[in-house]
Amino acid sequence: MWEDLGSQIENFDCSEFPTRIAGEIKSFSTEGWVAPKLSKRMDKFMLYLLTAGKKALADGGVTSDEVMAEFNKAKCGVLIGSAMGGMKVFNDAIVSAEDLLQEDESFLFSEVLTVMEPSQRNTETPSFQYAAVPVDSSGRATVFRPFSLSSPHSRAFHLAWLSLFSCFFSTFSIPPLIPVISSDLRLSASAVSAAGTASFAGSIFSRLAMGPLCDLIGPRTSSAILSFLTAPAILSTAFVSSPTSFVLVRFFVGFSLANFVANQYWMSSMFSGNVVGLANGVSAGWANVGAGVSQLLMPILYTTIAEFLPRDVSWRVSFVFPAVFQVVTAVLVLIYGQDTPDGNRKAYKDRTQLEEDERSSFVRILLDGLGNYRAWILALLYGYSFGVELTTDNMIAGYFYERFGVNLEAAGTIAASFAISNVASRPAGGMVSDLLGKRFGMRGRLWGLWIVQSVAGLLCLLLGRVNSLWGSIAVMWVFSIFVQAASGLIFGVVPFVSTRSLGVVAGMTGSGGTVGAVVTQVLLFSGDNVRKQRSISLMGLMTFVASLSVTLIYFPRWGGIFCGPSSSPESDDCSQRLLGDGEEEDDDKVVISGRLRPVC
Repeated sequence: MWEDLGSQIENFDCSEFPTRIAGEIKSFSTEGWVAPKLSKRMDKFMLYLLTAGKKALADGGVTSDEVMAEFNKAKCGVLIGSAMGGMKVFNDAIVSAEDLLQEDESFLFSEVLTVMEPSQRNTETPSFQYAAVPVDSSGRATVFRPFSLSSPHSRAFHLAWLSLFSCFFSTFSIPPLIPVISSDLRLSASAVSAAGTASFAGSIFSRLAMGPLCDLIGPRTSSAILSFLTAPAILSTAFVSSPTSFVLVRFFVGFSLANFVANQYWMSSMFSGNVVGLANGVSAGWANVGAGVSQLLMPILYTTIAEFLPRDVSWRVSFVFPAVFQVVTAVLVLIYGQDTPDGNRKAYKDRTQLEEDERSSFVRILLDGLGNYRAWILALLYGYSFGVELTTDNMIAGYFYERFGVNLEAAGTIAASFAISNVASRPAGGMVSDLLGKRFGMRGRLWGLWIVQSVAGLLCLLLGRVNSLWGSIAVMWVFSIFVQAASGLIFGVVPFVSTRSLGVVAGMTGSGGTVGAVVTQVLLFSGDNVRKQRSISLMGLMTFVASLSVTLIYFPRWGGIFCGPSSSPESDDCSQRLLGDGEEEDDDKVVISGRLRPVC
């Protein structure tokens, strides 16, 4: 920069002045420090300030989420003083105003404001100043406030869980009416089992596709598109007339469960690493309650309609409600949601070349995710946590109906209590993951996951061996808490596997849940002569064995369950590379000297 002293002035025309040399900064660049979209709208004095300030923070080691989270941002601030700062913006505004005055005087005032304060007029301009919630350097919320609607983070949370809630409601609106549907369509036990398997099989492919789709067009649009496309599938349940059509309907309805991937992707885009486990857990937990609410409400809805219409018509009419509910939530997501704190993914009109390059690197992002062995292990674990939960949701009403002779409404109520516990249990898993991560690092997250999922497997094994009605209900309740908490703990680890391939990793993990459900359904609950109590115990044993795979997960930066971190700070690790600040700030390309962020 010293070579710029005494050089020719180039920033403005100085031919009319006697002095044409000054200490003008010419080699200054904001690349890697200030987002390109912000750079275009700021005067030089502000760019100097931001760049110098960020370099000072980086040198001082106070750029991590955990350090920043300790600051009380309501009591912190920056005082900016400049005797003549901002004159270029002001001068440009005056020049623009003079031009407009010659064209149309009525537009003078509004256009001057537009030039001087573009962020006030253009809502697509990134702004990370939210009065209601403190945020990190990329605009992600560092606190989780589930009972607020004042920030885009909170609105995204509520829209995400409500949209997924409607999809769970639709998918599991069929099982509680299976006895009535089977009687009307004369379905065999094997046909009912095949339909249950088909409902999970459909979501395998859709979940795999949903992750990359979120990377390309954002979770908001992806979620809405899926809800719109699958709503006609649940509505078509009213028109099934054969076992084959019934199986096909359940297959296509199952596609809606891919909304879970968009849900978790959305939360990971909106919330910082210190609360992302809790945000993911609460969002998915509240959404999963949709399965329980459908088990509770659909029999009531059917019996109510049956008072006015024939039974063979009443169950068909009942499916209008979940279809309409799903469409309404999709509309709300499109109207009130946004993909990131920065705005909507497709609304970025002034994309930089670097952002366009990200689109062209889709194959590399996909391969990065598929090549990460941790993602495959998490998919296996999720297959025997959420997959087991799905299988239980699918058969538990029938299990109590057949084994203990309770009526249809009572069986639905018992099944609903299993899923409704998601209100607290899955969020608790995410919260435990964050607390263990804060206290013990990544090793704490992994230990918590292994313990909780192992206990869930043992409780499931016990459930199949209890012979009394109330004893089975009690064990089922405790089992539901642990198996659902295990899902929350798994997605407390997912965001740290790969930031660039987050959508792919989330999609793989989510698909693992449905793959596990399909495998469990086919191996243990298919056929005409299934002993469900024995199958439930075997499902618990498989869960316990699968939980042992947690011991294989290792992060060189943070270690694993039994091993400490690598002694080499330069170890080649995908998660280490992708959790660096240079990768974390993909949306606005803010890079902080390539330092690793201590997310655990």
